[in-house]
Amino acid sequence: MNGNGEVWNSYIWLTLALVMLAAFLLAAGVTRRFLHPRSLFHILDNPNARSLHYRPIPRSGGLAFLFAMALVAGVLALAAGFWHGLSWVAAGAALLAAVGTADDLMDVSPLLRLALQTLAAALLIVAGLVPGEMRFPGVEIALLPVWGTALTLGYVVWMTNLYNFMDGMDGFAGGMAVIGFTSLAALALPAGDFQYAAINGIIAAAVAGFLIWNFPPARIFMGDAGSSVLGYLAAAMTLWGAARGLLPLLAGIILFSPFIIDATFTLGRRALRGERVWEAHREHLYQRLVQAGWGHRKTLLRAWLLMAVCAAVALSYSSRADALLQWLLLIGWAGLCLLVTLLVMRKVR
Repeated sequence: MNGNGEVWNSYIWLTLALVMLAAFLLAAGVTRRFLHPRSLFHILDNPNARSLHYRPIPRSGGLAFLFAMALVAGVLALAAGFWHGLSWVAAGAALLAAVGTADDLMDVSPLLRLALQTLAAALLIVAGLVPGEMRFPGVEIALLPVWGTALTLGYVVWMTNLYNFMDGMDGFAGGMAVIGFTSLAALALPAGDFQYAAINGIIAAAVAGFLIWNFPPARIFMGDAGSSVLGYLAAAMTLWGAARGLLPLLAGIILFSPFIIDATFTLGRRALRGERVWEAHREHLYQRLVQAGWGHRKTLLRAWLLMAVCAAVALSYSSRADALLQWLLLIGWAGLCLLVTLLVMRKVR
């Protein structure tokens, strides 16, 4: 590599490190400010029968890291001139942040939330983030536009909701965000896609700043504003990465599978029992482990380990490995998820 290339790579790495550091420090500082009872954004989450906490705790941490993300990403986008594609994602995230904040302050009807979530998903369709095929090891299945559109709508709305459902334990949703979005940033670096790496790095760093105050015992929660936007961004960034050829969409599903599997499994069981799946509850696998005696910290650390393993599988799967190795990774990942689910079910019983 010539000298100019080395200088350019050093500049890219330095810029990425600086914007991530800025997002981290800003989110940590604003979150700390929101802890103060005199803060305008000191919105308390009072415990109820479905909560895992037992005293009022602020739930405005999501607004803190969303502010840090928006400010740092906005300044970088203006400086680097890469607004293309980002504006539609930002518009959807802003819409869901507003809905989530309203829901944190007062109850918003499930139907209205669903309608606005669908609108936010539609913005990604306008941005062109509609998969034209589904890729499996050695196989590509073409999708008609109507099926690709339906897949995008369903995937985005489900990810938005399931992240909200899974935000019920100290450090849980924040940890998944840090691991997930850091992995997406790592996928972009070998391809030289600085825009994608920077956006995902900023998201991960901002949530890490919030996580300082959310690690058990949590002093602040992210609230619906934070969790719903993170779910939306997880869907948007995996669709965006697939559209750019940085990862197969299936790799994005593997990456966030600890949340996808728990939420889908739990809500499926509740639906089969005829229960209202949109109502709050304490039946997710991670919640049942906490209630079974593991507590927040033990459950969280083991969950982070599972997230890290799934991230390693997703990164390996996306690394242009041959089809046989990809199939082996898929089989190993599916076996691991099944084993963990069975062990958790045995423990909580």
